[in-house]
Amino acid sequence: MSNSLTVGVVQQPAWPDKARSLAASEAGIRAAVSQGAQLVLLQELHATHYFCQYEDPALFDLAEPLDGPTGQRLAELAKELNIVLVGSLFEKRAAGLYHNTAVVYDRAKGRVGQYRKMHIPDDPAFYEKFYFTPGDADDERGQGFTPIDTSVGRLGVLVCWDQWYPEAARLMALSGAELLLYPTAIGWDPNDDDAEKARQKDAWTIIQRSHGVANGLPVLVANRVGFEPDHSGVGGGIAFWGGSFVCGPQGEMLAHAGEETQQLVVNIDMARSENTRRIWPYLRDRRIDAYGDLTRRYRD
Repeated sequence: MSNSLTVGVVQQPAWPDKARSLAASEAGIRAAVSQGAQLVLLQELHATHYFCQYEDPALFDLAEPLDGPTGQRLAELAKELNIVLVGSLFEKRAAGLYHNTAVVYDRAKGRVGQYRKMHIPDDPAFYEKFYFTPGDADDERGQGFTPIDTSVGRLGVLVCWDQWYPEAARLMALSGAELLLYPTAIGWDPNDDDAEKARQKDAWTIIQRSHGVANGLPVLVANRVGFEPDHSGVGGGIAFWGGSFVCGPQGEMLAHAGEETQQLVVNIDMARSENTRRIWPYLRDRRIDAYGDLTRRYRD
């Protein structure tokens, strides 16, 4: 792999109208590629509004198989633009079995892998357990915390709520991931005060930068923007805060978006991961003989 990689992150609003949302995704992809991006990351569920604010069985109609219309469109864009593209699907795997799935397309090769979200939240306005089955922990087809090999490197793709779990990032790193990528959908409750909003956004940024530091890897994060109402009328909606970013293997900010539609394009020196790990050899010094209790829910 070349020591230099130009990456793009697309930050956009989204709508219940899938055609409108995908048109915004495509515009962002093309804008990033026009600035030299070889790898482009889209946000979580970029093809639809964030429908998990409420529970409605009719919304399962938004789901598609991996090679459905949305997947085909993303694959065509990756081929036309000669890029590696990481998109997001509300995947219908089988009747009654649905996933929140990040999908990787590699130039003319098409789909080369997918990652099904492993940690599924169930909180006010984020009722994802109603819609999504967690990904399989491990199987021969590369599920679980398994990086995806592409022409630009080995990608450790995780999704949104996964971002709070150091175990997920570590397992990707231990499997040889060369970058960590987080498509996400997170925002504020409009009723929160400014101090609480600042604490939440800072925590979200810090935890993902820390995964870069702890594993000596660059991190790409794509979040959505805009206010999306709760169409059930029960909740107050979510103000998605944007804040997408790219950081290096010491957590250093290379690019950081605001709260508006934006594309980040930045050049990453991939050799820095090797150099950083030589001076901060965390993988060498791990006490793997003493971590057995990490597989327990809690130590009583």
